[in-house]
This record gives sequence, C-alpha cells and structure tokens, in this order.
Amino acid sequence: MLSKDTLQFLDDLKANNNRDWFLENKKRYEVVKKEYQQLVADLLDVMKPMDSALEMLEVKNCTFRINRDIRFSKDKTPYKSHLGVWLSSGAKGLNRSGYYIHLEKGASFIAGGLYCPEAEDLKKMRKEIAYFHDDLEAILEEKNFKKEFKDFDRNEKNTLKNPPRGYEKEHPAIEFLKLKSFESSQKIDFSEVTKKDFVTTMSKKLITLKPLNDFINRALTSE
Repeated sequence: MLSKDTLQFLDDLKANNNRDWFLENKKRYEVVKKEYQQLVADLLDVMKPMDSALEMLEVKNCTFRINRDIRFSKDKTPYKSHLGVWLSSGAKGLNRSGYYIHLEKGASFIAGGLYCPEAEDLKKMRKEIAYFHDDLEAILEEKNFKKEFKDFDRNEKNTLKNPPRGYEKEHPAIEFLKLKSFESSQKIDFSEVTKKDFVTTMSKKLITLKPLNDFINRALTSE
C-alpha cells in the first residue's frame, strides 16, 4: 500500500511539473520512492509463488525512473506524475509478456499481455494464434478471466481494418489476427492503493492473466 501523502505528492507534482519545484520537494519524493519500492517488494513476495517465471525478479527490475524521456516528445514536462509496476520474465532486449500496474489519479489500471510488439514478435503471435486459436479462445472464455478482464483491449490504434498479409478474412481467428497489440486491462480507483489489502487483491486479479501470458510467451519463444 501507499500512503495518502504519496498520492498527494503525485497530485502536487502534476500541478508543478518543473525542476525547481521537484528539487524543493526532494525530501517528499524520497519518502514516495521508499514506499514505491516497498510496494513492489510486497507484490513480488505474493506473485512469485503464483508464477515461477517471476522468480529471478528484483525490485529494481520492476520499477521506473521518475524522470521522463523527453528527447522525442512534444511534452517537455520533466517528471512522471504516475507510478508504474512491470512484472515480467523478459530481460533487456528480450520481449516477453507480463503484469502491469499503473497508478495515476483518474487513470489507474492493471493489465497484462504484450503491448505493441515489434514486427518479428507480431509475426510469431499471429502464427501461434492461427494454429492454436482454440487455446487462446479457451483462455479468454475462462470464467475468472471473463469476470476480471472480459477480452483483449481493442481500439482503432491496435486493430487492423483488413486481414493482415497472408491471412484470409474467413480465418476463424481473424478478429484476433487483426490485433497489433495483445493486452487486457481493468480500471481501478486511484485510492485503492492506500488500502491494506491492495497487494493481495491486485495479485488475485493479475494472476488471472497468467494463462494469457504463458500463451504469449510460448509464441515468442517457439521456432
């Protein structure tokens, strides 16, 4: 869990996103950082026994720097006003699916899967879906998955209008094959993170995504 002071800091940072204010409030940020790292440590303690693929992860593998990369962005505000947690077996340069928690006022959510894979990984995903769509359909239709996440997230940006090259429009899994991103998410309330059972509650929800993550990682690691 995080304290209300940490949530207030993120709120204040959003309203004062500049270096001078951040330096003046550096001591507040140090408290936020400590709470953030403890939250991730607690999540790992609960999630590792449920998913052995996470066994080698440390807190530093799952957190993000507060500084934004503004080199190629029109938005030049220097700091992130949210906290993110990424639990994945993928190493540097090795794309794998995983579990994500995004904590931001008015935009908090949990998610899992594979976000916007590169061309080669996208080909692997489509090949796996084409041959084993029954496996994928069973995962998405499972009662708990359906209750928590319903389906893949779909929108105009991550879905092709026409079948991808090499696949017929009559293919039984064509709606999956049109996807360019393979993640499922659920909105949560920002204040949830202040509750004592936050880690337990979110872990129960996230582990529902394990079969989907396993399917994706099977696709990415198969020849």
